[in-house]
Amino acid sequence: MATILLAEDNEAVRLLTQAKLRYQFTVVTAANGWEALDILNRQHVDLIVVDVMMPVMDGYQLVRTLRAEGNEIPVLLLTALQSMDSKREGLSSGIDDYLTKPVDYEELIWRIQALLRRAHIASEQQIVVGNTRLDSASYTVTCRGQTLELPKKEFDLLYKLLSYPGQIFTRSQLLDDVWGYVSESGEDTVKTHISRLRNRLKDVDDFQIITIKGLGYKAELVKEKEQ
Repeated sequence: MATILLAEDNEAVRLLTQAKLRYQFTVVTAANGWEALDILNRQHVDLIVVDVMMPVMDGYQLVRTLRAEGNEIPVLLLTALQSMDSKREGLSSGIDDYLTKPVDYEELIWRIQALLRRAHIASEQQIVVGNTRLDSASYTVTCRGQTLELPKKEFDLLYKLLSYPGQIFTRSQLLDDVWGYVSESGEDTVKTHISRLRNRLKDVDDFQIITIKGLGYKAELVKEKEQ
């Protein structure tokens, strides 16, 4: 069970949030940024949920301190501030995601799970989907004992889609993320590589690459059939 550090100065909100999270995560709490730093120095934490407005050290200061120390722990910011400036400040401080108050706790859990999954992918350099494993160290896809080495761009494209299953990416986004902003390749390049991936992976049934007409593509996981 992942350990979540919740930094929130409002005791009622802190207790409510802890109660909502405790069935899926181990939750430790702090009333401000200094207490959060002290906890981080004493025990392992997988992710931080932090309020912006706190005494002693606010959420922005906490995240900047962590990033200055080279600590890349995932951070989700809770904020009642909805202006573009406040969102920009949060993202520039080094947060990974934010959620505006009042908090929808179901959405909070989804976002925590997504951040934990991405952090695991980044550290392991692998994605496992059912019986299929992607290994970024070798650009290989292994499924049921069969290993296929992909060209780098095809592998990077597949890795991007499977890192965010269900999320739709436009061709332009994929072109920028995989080929780079300065690439002279056009969006048809993405279409061509998607076609090649589908052909190479036609026997893999753990996921599908879906075309969203007029938008782009997404990876959709295929759930195991119920026994």
